[in-house]
Amino acid sequence: MVTTTKSERQGWMSVLARTDFLHLKNLWEPLNLSPHYQVIRQPETGLIQVQSRMGGTGNPFNIGDMTVTRSVIKLPEGEMGYSYIKGRNKDHALLAALIDALMQTSTYCAPLMQQVIEPLMATMQEQTQARREQVATSKVEFFTMVRGEDE
Repeated sequence: MVTTTKSERQGWMSVLARTDFLHLKNLWEPLNLSPHYQVIRQPETGLIQVQSRMGGTGNPFNIGDMTVTRSVIKLPEGEMGYSYIKGRNKDHALLAALIDALMQTSTYCAPLMQQVIEPLMATMQEQTQARREQVATSKVEFFTMVRGEDE
């Protein structure tokens, strides 16, 4: 078992949950890993209620529902893998849970970090930067003109 901090695990779980499934699958398949695991919770889809705050600081209110798929697996050594994926992709939820569990083992942590998690993080950062640049092109600067006193 690998000793990881809570924030490290939250980081890779966030990447696995937010990434595009096809990209994740394309990075996973070349590894040719077929670890044994037990499915504790089959991927299941449900709704969660999403909250927001007026102005980011006001009182919370329910903005709507979102579809989420979750899954839990267990490796023979005892590591548990969890996933919560937005949408209905059960394969994505199962693969994310499996990778979460494998990331907790000394055998698979380094290769998965290097060949799956880091490339996904780089892609997500590129997409975020591209979005920021696109938004910046439409930025409008507002200023106030002060009218002089009539003499």
